[in-house]
Amino acid sequence: MAQQLGSLEEEEQITNSNRISPQAFGFQRTPDSKTFTGCLERGQVSLVLLLFSFKLFAGLLVAILVQVSNIPRPQGLEHSKQEEIYQELTQLKSGLARLCHRCPWEWIFFQGNCYFFSSSQKNWHQSVIACQDVEAQLVVIKSAEEQTFLQLRVPKDDPRTWIGLSDLKHEGKWHWMDNSTLSSSFSKYWNDGEPNSHGDEDCAEFKGDGWNDSGCDRSNLWVCKRPSASCSGD
Repeated sequence: MAQQLGSLEEEEQITNSNRISPQAFGFQRTPDSKTFTGCLERGQVSLVLLLFSFKLFAGLLVAILVQVSNIPRPQGLEHSKQEEIYQELTQLKSGLARLCHRCPWEWIFFQGNCYFFSSSQKNWHQSVIACQDVEAQLVVIKSAEEQTFLQLRVPKDDPRTWIGLSDLKHEGKWHWMDNSTLSSSFSKYWNDGEPNSHGDEDCAEFKGDGWNDSGCDRSNLWVCKRPSASCSGD
């Protein structure tokens, strides 16, 4: 019996001595659950501290920006900013002016008025009505500049062009369409020997380099005139 027990002890010792340990191959012992939980708790604490530090830094940054914004600007900088804004407004106004149409299509702008030069021909009375139909008036000339502007744009010869001047009401007394009398300073625009009232010529027209009196039933071109539209900023 004693021999059998001794043999069993010897076999157990041999078995234990032959048993291979995991550490012999470089394997480490896996931490138990308590150690792993401790690591998680330490990681959470570090994350909380990091978030708190970030919030504190952000708060300080906002406080600094508020203080800087409250510092009054030097007067020179304010003046420079005002000039910049003024220049931008000026450019905007210029852009709007280019978009604004002072006159209808095919009309020409000159010194606050719009002018329409016809391409068809009518007698003087029909020309008056044609201008009225477009809320205008057969042209009344008020200045030397306007006379030059018109004279450069109407034909020198046929077809001639009607203007809003006649002596229909009183022979020899020339009146414009607005009932104003012809100024003596405008007499220089009559061609030589005109007006001569030859053959009941009661209506004025452009002919050559000046004016001529002609029969009102003659078919001529005509010029309409009306005030231009106002644009923003005028």
